[in-house]
Amino acid sequence: MALLSFERKYRVRGGTLIGGDLFDFWVGPFYVGFFGLTAAFFAVVGTALILYGAALGPTWNIWRISIAPPDLSYGLGLAPLKDGGLWQIITICAIGAFVSWALREVEICRKLGIGYHVPFAFGVAIFAYVTLVVIRPVLLGAWGHGFPYGIFSHLDWVSNVGYQYLHFHYNPAHMLAVSLFFTTTLALSLHGGLILSAANPGGDGSLRNKQDVVKTPEYEDTFFRDIIGYSVGTLGIHRLGLVLALNAGFWSAVCIVISGPLWNKGWPQWWNWWLDLPIWS
Repeated sequence: MALLSFERKYRVRGGTLIGGDLFDFWVGPFYVGFFGLTAAFFAVVGTALILYGAALGPTWNIWRISIAPPDLSYGLGLAPLKDGGLWQIITICAIGAFVSWALREVEICRKLGIGYHVPFAFGVAIFAYVTLVVIRPVLLGAWGHGFPYGIFSHLDWVSNVGYQYLHFHYNPAHMLAVSLFFTTTLALSLHGGLILSAANPGGDGSLRNKQDVVKTPEYEDTFFRDIIGYSVGTLGIHRLGLVLALNAGFWSAVCIVISGPLWNKGWPQWWNWWLDLPIWS
């Protein structure tokens, strides 16, 4: 189906969560809606505040610009604009933009009559961000435990938090998250390679037989049955990819939220329970 005829078929009214027909409109090929407007508002305000914070700082070097959270002494209170208040407002704008975008995705799903898998998946990414800038700081009692908005400053924060708990890669939830990220890459790269192989059966352009047709899922299933003895199937690989990716994001949030609120020692010490098991004696 051509793209334009596709748009004519599915560009229908309804499915909105707020505003009804008032906000039910498109800009070019993009559906806007009430939450599209709120997403744009929060994004513009947040970006403007970042530029304002950069103007207050010592440099315009894109690598060095940083909007830092309030000092720990402010606790969970409001800080002056130049001493972390900017960070607090930008965080509100970021959460507002992300949540608005997810709800806009929900409205698009309602229009198309499809499931809510995409906004749900995006919701896990939002959860990971909120964990870093809201949940963990609240549990630790100060907004200053959030990460700064900047490139080098953010990387420094990651490094400092890792060293604060000695070897952060001994964190069991971190182990799970990293393993799941790697497995997601493996599963989806295998899937992408298989789809390309089926869609381009002749190999590279110089050798391809112009009479070859795109192969069916039976060929794809047969490949994996031959190579590993089992094929999860065309629907199954997408379910597997989604589950792996969502778990990678979820456990990455868990690994940081338990560092401090639930465990404030070096992570190698956590494994003493394993060394103390009676089976070793």
